[in-house]
Amino acid sequence: MARANVMVEPRDGQRESGRAASSRAESHPESRPLHGIGARPAGSHSLDLDRVIHERVRLGIVSALAVNASLSFNDLKKLLETTDGNLSVHARKLEEAGYVTCSKFFDKRVPKTEYRLTPNGRRELERYLNHMEALIRATRER
Repeated sequence: MARANVMVEPRDGQRESGRAASSRAESHPESRPLHGIGARPAGSHSLDLDRVIHERVRLGIVSALAVNASLSFNDLKKLLETTDGNLSVHARKLEEAGYVTCSKFFDKRVPKTEYRLTPNGRRELERYLNHMEALIRATRER
């Protein structure tokens, strides 16, 4: 089976290829092309890994929200065993991407923050999981 280049999206969301990507790769490791198996997951339009979801804490957040209608900040913090600051940064990145929504409210004078997975977030998680499953299948077939 032929190997295919998998391009990783640079931080600004713009895709690059060729010399521009290779020159950026030296200074920005997230923009380096990943070399993977040439298998395209079902329903995938490209071989790009979703770098927003691919990070460990963010993958944990969207996975937890995929099986729960909603989770509070404290529930996610406990589940993922992370700090307040770390969870805040990653949840904000997912919110900016439109993958989760954040609601803040008071419950008997106690501030609460609640997260929910958006329909777009669910689609992107499914696409990411399909891609990873295809890579696993292709790797095992070798």
